[in-house]
Amino acid sequence: MSARGYFAVWWKSMSLLSLRILLLLPTGLPVHSQGDSQSDNKVMDNITVRQGETVFLRCPQGDIVTHTAWLNRSSILYAGEDKWSVDPRVSLVILNQDEFTIKIVDVDMTDEGPYVCAVQTSSRPRTTSVHILVQ
Repeated sequence: MSARGYFAVWWKSMSLLSLRILLLLPTGLPVHSQGDSQSDNKVMDNITVRQGETVFLRCPQGDIVTHTAWLNRSSILYAGEDKWSVDPRVSLVILNQDEFTIKIVDVDMTDEGPYVCAVQTSSRPRTTSVHILVQ
């Protein structure tokens, strides 16, 4: 691998680490809201989707949003407008002050599991979580 390749890998690793620290989401730990109360954590109902269909993951924004990200397990799918997932089936649909929505097309059994939207606002961080069930 060339020096340029090593630098690119190092840069992406450092960026990922910085984003995790910035969003207060330590690696390997369950995601919990860092706000003042449990009401900051929003747990959505399970989303059941058939294999091969498309699923939309919506996250309300509100307040003055400074940083936002969609995560699956310990992987970042999107951080704001920046796509971190290498999966071409995952794409950004809406990102504005009110909503942050991504979609996954051609859902597969490997997509099943927890997804978390982490939002940093001017007042405090919060999370919204959803669990995808694939049939």
